[in-house]
Amino acid sequence: MSNSIETLTHALLDAATRAGADAADALVTRGASLAIDVRGGALEQAERAEWIDLGLRVMVGRRQACVSSSDTRPETLAEMATRAVAMAREAPEDASVGLADPDQLAHDVDISALELHDPAPEPAPAALENDARCAEAGARANPAISQVQSASAGYTRRALHLAASNGFSGGYERTERSVSCVAITGNGTGMERDWCAETRTFQSDLPDPHEVGRLAAERAVARAGARRPATGAFPVLYDERVASSLIGHLLAAINGQAIMRGASWARNLMGEQVLPETLSLIEEPHRPRIGGSRPFDGEGLPTTRRAWVRDGILQGWVLDLATGRKLGMESTANAARGTSAPPSPAAGNVTLTPGEHTREALLAQMGTGLWVTSLIGSTINPNTGDYSRGAAGFWVENGEVAYPVNECTIAGHLPEMLRRILPADDARDHLSRRVPSLLVEGLTIAGE
Repeated sequence: MSNSIETLTHALLDAATRAGADAADALVTRGASLAIDVRGGALEQAERAEWIDLGLRVMVGRRQACVSSSDTRPETLAEMATRAVAMAREAPEDASVGLADPDQLAHDVDISALELHDPAPEPAPAALENDARCAEAGARANPAISQVQSASAGYTRRALHLAASNGFSGGYERTERSVSCVAITGNGTGMERDWCAETRTFQSDLPDPHEVGRLAAERAVARAGARRPATGAFPVLYDERVASSLIGHLLAAINGQAIMRGASWARNLMGEQVLPETLSLIEEPHRPRIGGSRPFDGEGLPTTRRAWVRDGILQGWVLDLATGRKLGMESTANAARGTSAPPSPAAGNVTLTPGEHTREALLAQMGTGLWVTSLIGSTINPNTGDYSRGAAGFWVENGEVAYPVNECTIAGHLPEMLRRILPADDARDHLSRRVPSLLVEGLTIAGE
């Protein structure tokens, strides 16, 4: 039997039918990755991994079960199906269990337009090592850097194929090339560190590794002499590097699973204002060369552009088929899944309306407050939206950076915070979550 991933998915479906399943879907992923780390100008670690994962979900009436394996032998596929059907027969009934109707499925998808796979050859280990060495050299060129904690480069290639007994069959490939650097300034208890990392789908789009190291060093040196800021209520500017976390909290709150459980501070906000009226939050699953793009979701439904928030008003929940059925709504084609569990809803590429001013203009506008460049840990109550996170960054006075800060906590109430965010214009287009720096007034800062 051919071991192509498409062939394996259909073999799993055939095995499920023979084992007594009423319906089934199968997901097979295959890939390879290469990672290189250097330290002190010498190769520290080289790692290559290759894998294949098979996942089978079977349904017996309104009961379901999932099994997974990395063994492609025919006898293993038959055993997977037998065990999955036996497990499903013992599972509790769930009225939301079921595949998509055939008329819901994606058809005639132009996967090539998404440019998810770089046709260029896999890079040689020496090429990745050279990238990592260049990043480290870029950081060490700064005389204030005491050491480079890590300099790495990597490449990943993976393919997936999803097939189901409702007639769906589709797959695609992804590639990813990356380079990163972590630089340290100072010594002993006076050490401070910062980082820079870049990832692209196409190798030709990756920035100069030397520039990655240089920027990591520049950021680390700027943090030298950090101290705790004042305690009180101040405006906080979330740097573009961390601002997407605020939007991530909103997406978590409107996730269908959280809404279904009643465990979300946004559960009663459908049709209500959740962002300033000038802002919208748009999902864009078909942006070319973006890591979160996908032609269909984990249940074979066609993905489409949609507004989660339009002109500040919440438009809907992030749903897969099961959560949609439980809430009496249609799926939004946001099913995500691995090989060992049923689908669950997850948002993909999102874009927040950009502002009209630069980050520097927002710093000037905030007057005195905190510019956050790093967030550490979190205490966020999903039911109430109470928010508290450790932070580091820079104290701003009279619109100018005064000194670096660390060991402080910022706290607020997410629904109120999100309704008064003010965006800059510095979102990076290559990111899946395209979110600029965000200014939030009136947060509580616990410092000295």
